[in-house]
Amino acid sequence: MSRSLAALLVALGVLAVLANGALFTVQQTEQVIVTQLGDPVRTIEQPGLYVKVPVIQNVISFDRRVLAMELPGEEVILGDTRRLIVDSFTLYRITNPLLFFQTVGGTEIGMRSRLSSVVSASLRRVLGSTTLLGVLSADRNRIMAQIRDQVGSEMKAFGISVEDVRIRRADLPEGNTQAILQRMQSERVRIASQLRAEGTEAAQRIRADAERDRTVLVAEARANAEKLRGQGEAEATRIFAKAYGEDQNFFTAWRTFQAYKAGIGAGGTRLVLSPENEFLRLLKAPPVAK
Repeated sequence: MSRSLAALLVALGVLAVLANGALFTVQQTEQVIVTQLGDPVRTIEQPGLYVKVPVIQNVISFDRRVLAMELPGEEVILGDTRRLIVDSFTLYRITNPLLFFQTVGGTEIGMRSRLSSVVSASLRRVLGSTTLLGVLSADRNRIMAQIRDQVGSEMKAFGISVEDVRIRRADLPEGNTQAILQRMQSERVRIASQLRAEGTEAAQRIRADAERDRTVLVAEARANAEKLRGQGEAEATRIFAKAYGEDQNFFTAWRTFQAYKAGIGAGGTRLVLSPENEFLRLLKAPPVAK
């Protein structure tokens, strides 16, 4: 092989290596920054095949999709001085790769450290003015939106757009949990005792009212009965007096027969009387009507 042919092959090999190092591909899920000797010279956000200067220029790729970062549980003091263990996660997106590269160096470790500190500070700031009832109620959505807006406003300076911040879990510390459970139990016992006392008082009041009404009704009924009985007896006396005035013999006979019925009508009574006794007069001589 001649020297010229060998030199040609070497030149072709060098060109192939240079051509391979000069071409790069940007995927649909990527956005890249082309740096030259460490300084950014170009930002590419559209997918496709691109060219760079080999050796001198490098390509740094960033994910353009929505990314997630979870924060471990940390203790937060609420506005009502209660303590809460908060476990949160953040959804974010790199929207300005050049600004992101210039501020945090383009490394995931630096970005997550900065984002976690901002999210933690915002959680403490917002929850510090919120009560436990607010965190556990429907007002939680407003609280999370406020935290998201604060974090997004601060992270915009780093080329990051915060999509959402959510509290995944909020628990009371173990010591606080037991104390709160005991207070809740004591409160429920107090409420139950109060309800029982109120129920007993109401029952006694109802019984007293019922007894008073019964006494009044019985007294009124007895008074009415005595009144009717007196009227009946008066009417009976009037009828007897009228009957006696119209036919004395009939009235006397009727009263005597009533005495016979009461004295000897049952059949178990024995009377020892002389035949001339006035009580037997009507048995011997029936009355004669006038």
